[in-house]
Formats: sequence, C-alpha cells, structure tokens
Amino acid sequence: MKQTFSENALRNIYLKLDKQNGSAQISGTNRAPVHVVYGGAHLFKSNTPQKFGKIALGSLAKFAPNFAQFAQAMWLKGADTLPHSDNVIADLEFQLIENVEKVKRENFPAWTAWTIYQKMSEKLRTEPIEDFRIDFEDGYGIRSDKEEDSHAANASGELAEAFLHNTITPFSGFRIKSFAPETYRRAIKTLDLFLTNFVEKSGGRIPENFVVTLPKIMRADEVAALAELLGEFETQHNLPKHSIKIEIMIETPQAIVSEKGEIVLRSLVEAASGRCASAHFGAYDYTANFAVTATHQNLRHEACNFARQMMQIALSPLNIRVSDSVTVEIPTPIHRGENLSSEQKEENFLAVHTAWRKHFANVTGSLINGFYQSWDLHPAQLVPRYAAVYAFFLENSEEQGKRLRGFLDKATQAFLTGNQFDDAASAQGLLNFFTRAISCGAMAEKEVFEAAGLSKSELDSASFAEIMKNRKKASASNETDAFV
Repeated sequence: MKQTFSENALRNIYLKLDKQNGSAQISGTNRAPVHVVYGGAHLFKSNTPQKFGKIALGSLAKFAPNFAQFAQAMWLKGADTLPHSDNVIADLEFQLIENVEKVKRENFPAWTAWTIYQKMSEKLRTEPIEDFRIDFEDGYGIRSDKEEDSHAANASGELAEAFLHNTITPFSGFRIKSFAPETYRRAIKTLDLFLTNFVEKSGGRIPENFVVTLPKIMRADEVAALAELLGEFETQHNLPKHSIKIEIMIETPQAIVSEKGEIVLRSLVEAASGRCASAHFGAYDYTANFAVTATHQNLRHEACNFARQMMQIALSPLNIRVSDSVTVEIPTPIHRGENLSSEQKEENFLAVHTAWRKHFANVTGSLINGFYQSWDLHPAQLVPRYAAVYAFFLENSEEQGKRLRGFLDKATQAFLTGNQFDDAASAQGLLNFFTRAISCGAMAEKEVFEAAGLSKSELDSASFAEIMKNRKKASASNETDAFV
C-alpha cells in the first residue's frame, strides 16, 4: 500500500513522541490517608487519637447500636428495606454470622450495612485516625505569645512520646500560622520551638509522612521561605534532606490565579524545592474571599468546585496528594444529662443523625470527584467518615473489578498478538481504587482477589505496568516449559 511519510521523515517524530511518553510513566500510589483530623495544639496529647476512637465508638453505640439502625441513620443504599424490630435485626445478624455469603446473595443491602458496620467498628478500635494535624491556626484561637510558646513545647513533646511508643498516626504534622506580615514572626517561632523540642525528645528522628502545613498562602515566596527554614533546620540537626515535608493550603484566590491571570498552583509546589507532599483545600476561607455569605458557604459551592478542579489539573500530575475541606456541622446531641425525656432523646437522635448524614454526603461527594482525603474536626465525625469511605469502595468493588479484569485480559491479548495496549492510565486508576480500599481497611486482600483477580504480590506492586510485565514473563516461561 502507498504511503507518503518515509521512515527517515518519521524518525525525528518518533523520537519526540517516545520522549513525551517516557516522561509520563504511569505508576501506582503509596498509601494515602482517607482523612485528616485538625485539632487544637492546646488540647493535643500523645493518646489523643486513641481517645477519638473511643469517643467515636461511644457515639456509635448510643446513636446507632446495630447495623440496621446505622444504615438507616446514614441512608445507605437499601436501608429502607432493613428491619426496625430489635428481634428481627438480631435474627438477621445471626444469619450473617452463620452464612454471610448466603445473605449477601439474598439480601445485599443487609450484607453491605453489616459489613461496613463491622469494618468501621474495627477501624475505630485499632486505627481511628490516619492523619492528624496539630493546629496552631484556626483550630487554636488567639492566644498570648507565652501560651503559644508553652503549647508548642508541650504538643511537640506529646507527639514525640507517641512516636517513641509507636502510637503515632501513620501521617502526622502541625499547622503553623500564615506567613502574612502580621503573623509570620509568630509562625516561625512556633515552627522553631516545635521542631527543636521534638527532635530533642525523639532522639534526633523525624517520623515518616511528617509535614508542616502552611495556611492562607498568597505568594510562592512564602512557600520558598518555609522550605529554606526547614532545610536549615535539617542541616543544624543532621537530619536527612527533605525528611520534613511541606503541606500547602489552598484557601485564597491568589494561591490559584495570580493578579496577572496566571495559574500559580505549580509554582507553589516548585517553591517548596521538592518538599511539597500534599495540598489541602480550605473551602470556607476560600469562599469568604468572594464575599459569599456564611449561609451559603459549603463544600459544594460552585466556587469550590472550580478550585478543586484547578487543584486536580495542576497538582495531580505532580503526584501531590490533594485533600478536600471540612464539614462544619458537628454530630453532637442537643440535650445533656441522664434524666432526659423521650422527646429530648428523640431530638438528640435527630441532631446526631442529621449531622452524620451531612458529613456522609460531603465525604461521598469528595470521593466521587476524585478527592480521596478530606477533613474531620470531631471524634463523632469518624463514624460517617468511615461509613462513607467503606460504602464507596464496597458498593463499587464489583463493577470496578469487572472493568479491571477486562483491562487485564485486553492487555494480555495485546501482548499475545504483538499489539500495544493503550488504556494503561485507566487500568492504573482502577488498580489504585483497590490499593486504596485495602490501605484504609474497606477491603481485605482476599476480597480484592475475588473482585478483580489480583494476587497479593500484584497488589503490593501497585503498578499495572509491573503486573503486566510479570504476567508476560510468566506466560513466556510457561510457553518455554510447554515447548520443552
């Protein structure tokens, strides 16, 4: 067949395209937290995460003492089909314990609710918080210099104690005040006091996944200044380079678009000189910049949708972990005390369940939009947090598993016929879905194998390219053995 382009003319084109593709390698993701808890520095203790778990379990026991009531409180899919009678619920739970697969086939909503309830309860007992941010900013309030000095020393000492006793959360750090003219000196002093006291108490070590969060960024110079300070600190204390990461907060318009109309998000990351690990979105400060009234400030405001999309476009290709913002409605009862009337108890249930549903909806919305992390402020918010996360993974696992199996089959077929597989990015995204599900406790490795046919070693690789490479080797080895 006739062609116009000669091999000589195409050689340079191929080189350019090969270079472009080579610079966009698709790889897996390391563990990423599904949430972050912001807590005032004045309240932080080494056992704060464990206390959060106990309080969350207490809230669950009081306001959703069984899986059916829990499903109805969260409005899980099919919750309206579940029984209300305690005796019928107890009988259904017995059936689930005796033959869970049978109930799964015959009553999927009951299986889903019961499974989420069990997994969530276990999570709250064993690892209630994945990421904790000791807060010297909005969650701390206005305090004297003497108070903040004291809290910086105390909080860092408590964190060091947790680190030394292996009870520290998998991800951790602290938020200083902004580097605005009126607060940068205070922020830098807190930074110095906290880090200096921490390394002294920890034996000169820094935890993995440790960050300093910089809020209300207006200019890239602020990030560069923090990076320079952290570099100096590491040098002075003989710490490995980049052992302290930076977390940037996107909560001003200037952190997204400059006065000249230029997108500046990547410049903030570049200013961190390789230290930027994550970016957190602050919905309420951000919308306040546009004079949005408090009544209409919420995570789903169109201004927030724009900011989140810009964060994903600019930062996700750089492997910067993005986090959505916070639900401000706190699930706490209205009435306190032991001798409450039936009406007061009912009002308490309604208040807690309403706040739970709001947080559940917000977390689900973030997940749907590709933000796998967002904020919690109160222990009782951990209940809808894990309910939403686990429901998201469990309810979508079968469909995602089928799609991933399809991609694996197509990639194998392409290999056998000598063709190229061009859906690696989509396949990697599906693989990331399952690695995230395992890391947060939503699914076990056995469940992922049943859904997607992935072995433990393949899941551990977290790379679709690596999986196909190894499967190709295995296939070639089998063919050789058969030939011999």
